[in-house]
Amino acid sequence: MKVYAVVLAAGKGTRMKSEKPKVVHEVLYKPMINHVVDELKALGVDEIIVVVGHEAKQVEDIVDGVTFVYQDQQLGTGHAVLQAKDVLADKEGMTLVLCGDAPLVRKETLKELINYHQENQNKATLMSADCDTSTHYGRVIKIDGQVKGIVEYKDLQDSQKDITEMNTSEYCFDNQALFAALAKVTNDNAQKEYYLTDVIGIMNEDNLKVDAYKIDDFNEVGGINDRVALAEATQILRDRINKEHLLNGVNIIDPQNTYIGRDVVIGIDTTIEPGCIIKGNTVIGNNCHIGPYCEFTNMEIKDNVEIKFSVLSDSIIECGVDIGPYSRLRTNCHIKENAHLGNFVEMKKAIFGKGSKASHLTYVGDAEVGEDVNFGCGTITSNYDGKNKSLTKIEDNVFIGCNTNLVAPVTVRKNAYIAAGSTITKEVEEDALAIARARQVNKEGYSKILKEIREQEYAKRNKKK
Repeated sequence: MKVYAVVLAAGKGTRMKSEKPKVVHEVLYKPMINHVVDELKALGVDEIIVVVGHEAKQVEDIVDGVTFVYQDQQLGTGHAVLQAKDVLADKEGMTLVLCGDAPLVRKETLKELINYHQENQNKATLMSADCDTSTHYGRVIKIDGQVKGIVEYKDLQDSQKDITEMNTSEYCFDNQALFAALAKVTNDNAQKEYYLTDVIGIMNEDNLKVDAYKIDDFNEVGGINDRVALAEATQILRDRINKEHLLNGVNIIDPQNTYIGRDVVIGIDTTIEPGCIIKGNTVIGNNCHIGPYCEFTNMEIKDNVEIKFSVLSDSIIECGVDIGPYSRLRTNCHIKENAHLGNFVEMKKAIFGKGSKASHLTYVGDAEVGEDVNFGCGTITSNYDGKNKSLTKIEDNVFIGCNTNLVAPVTVRKNAYIAAGSTITKEVEEDALAIARARQVNKEGYSKILKEIREQEYAKRNKKK
């Protein structure tokens, strides 16, 4: 049976006090809406419909692989789901209705909801959780196992105030039954809105089976309405993810001071030191030592790598590489096996060959570097002429002396040696020694003359003051 999903993401989120729509705010470095959509994709949902409204383009810019429908006026949750009518109303199957501001939901829980819905042959199954009686959420009213309705906290009668089962605003419906019921929903209420919860009563009137699937942890589906809840959700998700990694064989020294994104994969026997931020689609191999205080985004890091105090993004690190402290890799770097990048080394769009070394104070950008190349301290590839970026190509077994400028486009052939302080603008041939600096000239006694000139200039400037 096909499964569809409608994600409600049209609201402004006034309590966030932001110009951005609520669902684009990030929980652990990923927008709320992406957490929900990605779990649905992982679940294998056949089609995902996202209902957008306030600042719709901001949502559209960060979510792909979905169908967008528009709620131009925010007239309630029932009205929001009704915007998907043209896409879903005639289809057979099940439809999940989820909130875009519930980023902690897990695909496993959604799968359990679907299974419960199917096994009990329900037309509607709402997700519920037990709560403290002081909690201000709608209560689930049941009679003989049938969900008769949902009563909001402010409308509870005295006989209903001891009910602990509450509605989480996550649902699974028979698709055609959902849209048939939505057609009967009215806005005859104080807020003049069309409520999705009214569907439950309508289905009861039509003698359809409505049930509730109770989960253990309300935090998984609770909505985020302000920045306090946003921070709390980040902490909950951080703890959940770190626990999973620990149980899977990753050594996290200080879980409360380590932030690992939901999509990150880490191999066994890898150690993560405190202060690390690992996000995006980063994959780290086995037996690595990471940190302290590293930040990785969309990295692929192979086995037996050591990285400390460094910021790396959108690059590949092969086995046995040693990086840091205080190195930076930017877009599209590929660091080959057993290479070494030391302190204050930056690379961008660079292939850095097996066993090559840049130990300190080096910039390598738009470059192809071969095997066993040594970069002396202070060496840079001058890759930008103010308009264009150009390639520096360095072949195997090249030794580059300190404070060398390689002005691209330029090639250094294998086994070449470049003298310290050179500015290389032409190709260096294989096995050649390149020296590109002015000849040293010593002028005896001239330092005294320079000192006198400096003292005269100093006196002249201070006299004016």
